[in-house]
Amino acid sequence: MSAGAKAAVEFPDRPGRRVLAKPLRAGRRALAAYLPATLLLVALVGVWEAWVRVFDTKPYVLPAPSRVWDAFLETRDILPGHIRTTVAEAAIGLGVAVAVGVGLALAMATWPLVRRVFYPILIVSQTIPMVVLAPLLIIWFGFGLTPKVVIVALIGFFPIAVATVDGLTGADGDMIGLIRSMGGRKRAELWYVRIPAALPSFFAGLKIAAAYAVLGAVIGEWVGASSGLGIFITRSQNSFRVDRVFVATAVVALVSIGLFAAVTIAARLATPWMYIRQGEEEEPL
Repeated sequence: MSAGAKAAVEFPDRPGRRVLAKPLRAGRRALAAYLPATLLLVALVGVWEAWVRVFDTKPYVLPAPSRVWDAFLETRDILPGHIRTTVAEAAIGLGVAVAVGVGLALAMATWPLVRRVFYPILIVSQTIPMVVLAPLLIIWFGFGLTPKVVIVALIGFFPIAVATVDGLTGADGDMIGLIRSMGGRKRAELWYVRIPAALPSFFAGLKIAAAYAVLGAVIGEWVGASSGLGIFITRSQNSFRVDRVFVATAVVALVSIGLFAAVTIAARLATPWMYIRQGEEEEPL
């Protein structure tokens, strides 16, 4: 028997090749997912730069991307302090939103009366604009950390609560029936069936909340603050430094993406079976 035939018999599945193929497939999927958006963004920036130069647009109306970059270099020493303040407000507010949203979802999923009372109030609460509520929170809680945390929590707890309660109430009925037939109580039903079933929904709601957390902190800082990206934007507007406004806007977007990515990583660690299932579905035959 030849050496090639022996290798085919001894290593029919070529495990080394399969191990290498998985990261390659993951890399190709990531490239296919993000490359089009990246190319579009680069093209838009190029068109933006060309537009400003060709039509000689004034910097206080629309600064060129190159001027925005220069503004970033000018402010790179003062930006970290503002970023730390805004990130702290967003992270603490998001933590409060998780605690309140999950607690309320558990109560609504456990007691139908609580759901009938609070679910309509949850929906009505989202009709109140945060821009209107922010000045009241400043009056009630002052200019410190508290009003910004409250704004972030108010923005974030709704998607978390709604998504989690849907996940809890949408658990597999057969599994719940099995737990009950074995003499399991409500606690066992909740711990072994409902909570694992609700984890994907919870993280879906948390991703939405994380995407808006930084924006909520910035809204609170617009009304009154001594530090943060919101007050940085306000001061830049008052000084007609539109280039610095664009710098702050880009930083807000990057920080929001970072929070979203952190939640995505946490979701992968907490619900690995969801991503294994997706990988199996994408596995070629």
